[in-house]
Amino acid sequence: MARLVVGKKVPAFSFVADDGSTVSKASLAGERYVLYFYPADDTPGCTKEACQFNDLLSAFRAAEVKVFGVSPDSADTHLAFKKKYGLAFTLLTDASKTVMEKFGAFGEKMNYGKTYLGVIRSTVLVGPTGTIENVWYGVRADGHAAKVLSALSN
Repeated sequence: MARLVVGKKVPAFSFVADDGSTVSKASLAGERYVLYFYPADDTPGCTKEACQFNDLLSAFRAAEVKVFGVSPDSADTHLAFKKKYGLAFTLLTDASKTVMEKFGAFGEKMNYGKTYLGVIRSTVLVGPTGTIENVWYGVRADGHAAKVLSALSN
């Protein structure tokens, strides 16, 4: 499984957003942003992580950093999730998981001694020139948004 490396350029990507628009590497050129990859909308860990990013959204915005959540779920599922929890940032769909694979966010996982393929909870912070400023793999949902926020000032 390929993993992203700090200091390298972020791979090309394109996602369908929850509002039907397209968000891509090209559309975010010149912006600083976070892509956090999570397994599924409205599950305990994913909800906790999304709500914590949402709670800190004003601080991310003050730092001029856009936040995007990415999962294999559909735009309709994303919209229901956003509405249920009042999420104010964009959720992106990678139903084929091809971008997740490129980012090292989909691959072999182990749970209770069994190996399976799944979404690897991970996050990438990308700078305005498209360079990877930080990357986290196998993160714990609780408290992760605060760790990403604290990394912005480093």
